[in-house]
Amino acid sequence: MFISSLTHSRATGVAAAVTAATVAAALGLFAVTNAPHAHAATAKHRVLFDDAHAETAGNADWIISTAMPDPTVQNPTPSAETDWTGAISSWGVALQKTGDYTLETNTKTITYGDSSNPQDLSNFDEFVLPEPNSLLTAAEKTAVMKFVQNGGGLFLVVDHTGSDRNNDGYDSPAIANDLMTNNSVDSSDPFGLSVDLLNIASGFPKAISDSSDPVLNGPFGTVTGGAIYNGTTVTLHTADNPNAKGLVYVANATPGGSTGAFFATSTFGSGRVAIWGDSSDIDDGTGESGNTLYDGWNDANATDAALGLNATAWLAGAGASTTSPTPTTTGTPSPTPTSTASPTPTPTPTGTGGSSCAAAQLVANPGFEAGSAAPWTASSQLRINSSASEPAHSGSYDAWLDGRATAHTDTLTQSVAVPSGCSTETLGFWLHIDTAETTTTTAWDKMSVEVLDSSGTVLSTLGTFSNLNATSGYVQHSYSLAAYAGQTVTLEFTATEGSKLQTSFVLDDTSVNVS
Repeated sequence: MFISSLTHSRATGVAAAVTAATVAAALGLFAVTNAPHAHAATAKHRVLFDDAHAETAGNADWIISTAMPDPTVQNPTPSAETDWTGAISSWGVALQKTGDYTLETNTKTITYGDSSNPQDLSNFDEFVLPEPNSLLTAAEKTAVMKFVQNGGGLFLVVDHTGSDRNNDGYDSPAIANDLMTNNSVDSSDPFGLSVDLLNIASGFPKAISDSSDPVLNGPFGTVTGGAIYNGTTVTLHTADNPNAKGLVYVANATPGGSTGAFFATSTFGSGRVAIWGDSSDIDDGTGESGNTLYDGWNDANATDAALGLNATAWLAGAGASTTSPTPTTTGTPSPTPTSTASPTPTPTPTGTGGSSCAAAQLVANPGFEAGSAAPWTASSQLRINSSASEPAHSGSYDAWLDGRATAHTDTLTQSVAVPSGCSTETLGFWLHIDTAETTTTTAWDKMSVEVLDSSGTVLSTLGTFSNLNATSGYVQHSYSLAAYAGQTVTLEFTATEGSKLQTSFVLDDTSVNVS
């Protein structure tokens, strides 16, 4: 959005500068520690809105209420947007009225794993950054990225380039890009998304046709499009993250294409991400006195409320499966996000309404970050490895099968109960293969991925790999488990090596995602 200089302008103008330095300073105060994720099993979705990074600078007023952290102090049972004071009070009130959400506002340094901070991200399912105007510090970026990687939902709302409301040299596109490309967890385009440095004056972007998408067709209605009043777009990099998806596109873009996405979603690890290209759409036209605001939330030419609320539900559904923050040391960063989830995953609501399926990641110790195989069953010589010779895809550990240059077989198994009533049931993992074999035609050393029943009978061989599939980095693989819905099956990785030259099959970031 532009500011008060245009008729349909919002809090974007001269004062749109981001307090990046302030955020950075604040973020540097805390590091990620080992602490339990307090909200993994609670009934309500807990959503934390940020107000620690100049979200009210200039004409901006991106708060759900002036009562912080708890908006219900202002009014415990709001029925209208004016019952809470803030330019995004409509967003908060709509969620509060469902009875399914607990909302709070963050006013301090972002942390993940700090038990002394009631607004620590480990206590929430979703974190909303509504047009931040100051940079996140290194520690804050680590906290946010680990939160998402472990199952949290991240909602980023940005504005057009040049919308530096506090004149600190950083606007929301720069801050979002800095988070995604300059963090200690994964800086190699983890979401497969980047915010374009554009200022699109106006328009009404249209939604793609996808009746199964929970954001476009969710519990708060059907999304047909959005509105731009000085905003920007997002570019998708599906080679870096195949889950990057554009949902709403500007008029001159190809729906479903890699450029011109006004609203985009993605995943990282066990978590979910959404980016919205204009803060005008979240503005409900009300707020504190003295701010020039515009009601984009209820724009008759768009379905902004449904888009924002459906996305919140989708992101919060992912967040309920978040896990305990565990400090990790990235080995060799991969260009794409990984699936690292809880050692004790908890099925969680999808937020799509009316479905019997609870969205969840079902594999325990999926990235082997426990430092041991359990609860996987592993052959005696299989290595849960943290050495630099076979670095992890993410975190510190991987499962290293074979690589001994002698006749040898390693196996790794885990039983998973695949629920019925879901639309997707997908096994995923990252695999790195390196070999000393020189042949380009003979598969001397092999690994198979199989599904077994309770008696050990092979139901299906999902995939086979060999020394001929050796690559310099990790490759992501995924297979449908839809045929086993309603059954408890065993996933088995078996690697068999010949007697001379080594081939290593290095497995990391496994997952079984259902939704």
